[in-house]
Amino acid sequence: MLIALKVDVDTYRGTREGVPALVAGLAQRAVAASFYFSLGPDHTGWALRRVFRPGFLSKVRRTSVVSHYGVRTLLYGVLLPGPHIGRRCSAELRAARAAGHETGIHCYDHVYWQDHVARRDSGWTARQVRLAAEAYRAVFGEPARAHCAAGWQLNPELFALEDALGLDYASDTRGTHPFLPAMGAVRGACPQLPTTLPTLDELVGVDGLGVEGAIDRLLDLTATPPASGTHVFTLHAELEGQQFLAPFLRLVDTWRARGAELAPLARLRAGLDAARLPRHRVEFGEVEGRSGTLALQGPPL
Repeated sequence: MLIALKVDVDTYRGTREGVPALVAGLAQRAVAASFYFSLGPDHTGWALRRVFRPGFLSKVRRTSVVSHYGVRTLLYGVLLPGPHIGRRCSAELRAARAAGHETGIHCYDHVYWQDHVARRDSGWTARQVRLAAEAYRAVFGEPARAHCAAGWQLNPELFALEDALGLDYASDTRGTHPFLPAMGAVRGACPQLPTTLPTLDELVGVDGLGVEGAIDRLLDLTATPPASGTHVFTLHAELEGQQFLAPFLRLVDTWRARGAELAPLARLRAGLDAARLPRHRVEFGEVEGRSGTLALQGPPL
């Protein structure tokens, strides 16, 4: 079984503290992952507007948002200016690449994208993707080869933009196996490698599970290989790179002891023939443990 490790980096603090901690922990195990960076200003404080979204407050209580993200981060964009992550954390971003990890685009402004993209037009979407692509090139000196949408939020235009950028793959959705996306009038050619497993923050606090219980639940879910032989596990620099680091490394150690191959998503993509991938609709739906709706792998065409 191949388990691709996808690290979403959402915030300035997650980039400064969580990314180096994950890089160090994975280096001790000779494991490489894929890191997807938020590359513009950190406006995490804007997320406070989600307080009226169904399920948001219950998630805040379950996952101790203040303790994981810190009060300062929750003030960015509200009472404090949002630091520009790509400019101020370029050393941390390049260090992850230098340590052997794959890097790619998560977004330009995480909260702005996550809260608005599903209702915005092609011009707005193109500008946000262009800003992220330019910020990535400014840090790494070359174009990105992969994109993963912040919060699994998107609109059909994203798939057309990923094709125009010539990306190797994207991981913008939740699902069960790799596919080619179809949404509205867009038929994307860039393979989708969807997240297949629940995230730790979707499990912690559900049915009384603590973080160690959530790790055990993930181990149960991966006790036998899926039909595709592959999984994509999404973790967050703000959680697994900080307070959940030790439990996450136990998960990594147990997977390795069971014989699973842990690798970046590029390793999963390398084993695929895009021309033979099935085409599936992309639809919005709910995922247990997460508020709001996400982009999901729908039925095949």
